[in-house]
Amino acid sequence: MNRVGFGYDIHPLTEKRKLILGGVTIPFSKGLKGHSDADVVCHAIADALLGAAAKGDIGEHFPDTDQQYKGAFSIDLLKKTGDIVNDAGFNINNIDVTVIAENPKIFPYKNEMIKNISQALELDKNQVSIKATTHEGLGDLGRGEAIAACAVVLIEG
Repeated sequence: MNRVGFGYDIHPLTEKRKLILGGVTIPFSKGLKGHSDADVVCHAIADALLGAAAKGDIGEHFPDTDQQYKGAFSIDLLKKTGDIVNDAGFNINNIDVTVIAENPKIFPYKNEMIKNISQALELDKNQVSIKATTHEGLGDLGRGEAIAACAVVLIEG
């Protein structure tokens, strides 16, 4: 049986934080505000995987009220999410992510993100796709106040 999941995450940009996307630290003047490292790419993928497996959402498994996840590296949370999905009897077929950001440009870091995600989930690199787009100057995303990511996954079980 094939199942599809969709995930979305958004975090505001803030001073004095590292910007981490797909497990990659990207040189930028701001980072994402959140309880963990606020990696919207990993969070969107995790929600998509959990949704496809009907296992809730990232907040249920890794709540921001739990101090053990304060400052957590989201690529590690993604690995744990993969374990939850596999333990439920599913295999991940593919992952497709779109990052929405005015800046920085994502393309130079795309391959490293794919490598990190595929390693965390024990996938081949060709099973993970990362794309980026802007918000054309519209809203919080367009003003460069936040970064968001959407993910679609296909799992089989």
